[in-house]
Amino acid sequence: MTSSRKATIVSTLTAVFLIVVKLVVGVLTGTISVIASAVDSGLDMVISLLNFFAIREAEKPFDKKYNYGRAKIESLASMLEGLIIIGSGSFIIYTAIQKIINPQPLAFLQYAILVMLLSMSITAFLVKYLNNVFSKTNSLIIQADLLHYKSDLYFNGGVLIALGIVYFTNLIIIDAIVSILISIYIIYCAMELIKNGYFIVMDRSLDEDSVNHIKELIKDFNSKVMDFHSLRTRRSGNLCFIDVHIVFTKDILLQEAHQISESLEKKIREKLDCKCVMNIHLDPEDDEQKELNNYL
Repeated sequence: MTSSRKATIVSTLTAVFLIVVKLVVGVLTGTISVIASAVDSGLDMVISLLNFFAIREAEKPFDKKYNYGRAKIESLASMLEGLIIIGSGSFIIYTAIQKIINPQPLAFLQYAILVMLLSMSITAFLVKYLNNVFSKTNSLIIQADLLHYKSDLYFNGGVLIALGIVYFTNLIIIDAIVSILISIYIIYCAMELIKNGYFIVMDRSLDEDSVNHIKELIKDFNSKVMDFHSLRTRRSGNLCFIDVHIVFTKDILLQEAHQISESLEKKIREKLDCKCVMNIHLDPEDDEQKELNNYL
């Protein structure tokens, strides 16, 4: 089992534990922010399960039906996760507004505070673990999970501060206000997640720095390389796809041009932070305009 799939299992089990603890204490104390946090943990569990199956599908190798693999399912899953997070944040805002309109006294606040301390500690360890996995895999799904649990960490911290204020001042409205503010932040993060997933689904090029690195490597790589054109890049999951036409000197042998191309591919792979699938087309002259006309 890959580290990405292990990470989703760890996330799911963590979410299940936190759901039970938060829900029991939230209902007993009547604390809306703790109940909201339990609902959020429930969504965490659903999302982590979806991520497990998405990663399992994305890791399947290329085949005759899926020539470029299935890695884009990671982007679709991250977009779905973003929508679920927005729904979760919106529900918390709605519930908090109802609490402001019809405030109810809170009981056994000390238990709610202890639960949120426990939740923060567990979530902090999970965030550290997911961050390590993401740094090794560069998986968009793990990045989405990491972002989600980071949001949970901030949410739990905000809830803890709110409960502390309520405990010492009896200002019940603080519980609802903090829940609304943190939910707005969570929704903002979810929109960024959806945007990043959308860029990959739509085959947006790699970031500007990566593209510039590729261009510089090609320009300065070998004296036999005269020019290049038709550079196209995109990302799919943790894979980078790069297509480029290299213009060689006219006197070069095909074998030598092929060897230079392979060396160039190796250099580019070393420079970028993702696994590269490259397609280098060898040209004896600059025929960019002719190729462009073929698409018109």
